[in-house]
Amino acid sequence: MTDELRRVDVALGERSYPILIGRGLLDDPRCLRDSIDAREVMVVSNETVAPLYLDRLRAAFADRRLASACLPDGEQEKQLESMLPVFDTLLVNGFSRDCQVVALGGGVIGDLAGFVAATYQRGVGFVQVPTTLLAMVDSSVGGKTGVNHPRGKNMIGAFHQPRAVIADLAVLDSLPQRELRAGMAEVIKYALLGDADFLAWLEAHLDAAMARDPATLAHIVERCCRNKAAIVAADEREAGQRALLNLGHTFGHAIEAARGYGDWLHGEAIAAGMCMAARLSARLGWINARDRDRAIALIERAGLPVHAPADMGAGRFREFMARDKKNRDGALRLVLLRALGDATVTADYDPDALTATLEAEGHD
Repeated sequence: MTDELRRVDVALGERSYPILIGRGLLDDPRCLRDSIDAREVMVVSNETVAPLYLDRLRAAFADRRLASACLPDGEQEKQLESMLPVFDTLLVNGFSRDCQVVALGGGVIGDLAGFVAATYQRGVGFVQVPTTLLAMVDSSVGGKTGVNHPRGKNMIGAFHQPRAVIADLAVLDSLPQRELRAGMAEVIKYALLGDADFLAWLEAHLDAAMARDPATLAHIVERCCRNKAAIVAADEREAGQRALLNLGHTFGHAIEAARGYGDWLHGEAIAAGMCMAARLSARLGWINARDRDRAIALIERAGLPVHAPADMGAGRFREFMARDKKNRDGALRLVLLRALGDATVTADYDPDALTATLEAEGHD
């Protein structure tokens, strides 16, 4: 039995789809069957999530052909080699172009399974069933799929929109606290980049969110999904406005790549990256010290890192930032703050201020 069902629609013409948000959705066969309507269902999950929830999908689709692939857990599995057992399972079962791939897991599983769906027989249907806060508010929405390369985060992938996103808030009850904190980094990101009212709301309700108050988490997931749905509808393939969603990511992806993926969680790296973006914005005179400190204080209250690893150094940052997908004609483009709740993508900043920011985080 589900609590109040919330629905957010991603308006993309013939590729439009719903985001369903509520408690108990994985125990609602009708919801699952309405959203996943193929006769052949391929579930991709990991060794942590599958024992908890895979049997519910098997029960809901007992009258259909269902196969599954269970991968090891962790960001280090988001690589091309990890896709092979999923393709093997699809091919061994003879799944056709009419099948649907279901991502049952967090952001790693969602991105990888989505890339499988984008490439198997040149594209099959795809449904996201996110099981972390980060995946619910961010990575499951918008159709970005892909895997990492040792030289860069998310450098191999495709845009492939899901048919639906099913966010069962009940799964957050058992989410490890570190994962909850990591997801809160992406929540804070939405507030900082374009929703000043949400920023004030978060400051007042952060303690309730970290204590997993159901109503608070429901509001957070819905608000973030509405913010992202609006941005994706306006700029599906990141030609302009959607790049704002990368606030903190240029710095954060550099941390992840330099540390080898998995040492820092994605949300932890993005949190440190957002603090670096706030410090650089203040150095440029775009925001004042009070607003810089306000942004950093909220991130710190969520239990997230506010500095990069001490051993990163400016040289390591520049090595990985040079490969960022936002760069144009050799210019490093960053998402910075004009005000809290007002972000911009720009290459027009004082390079000395960037150098000072990088050097303040560590030493070469």
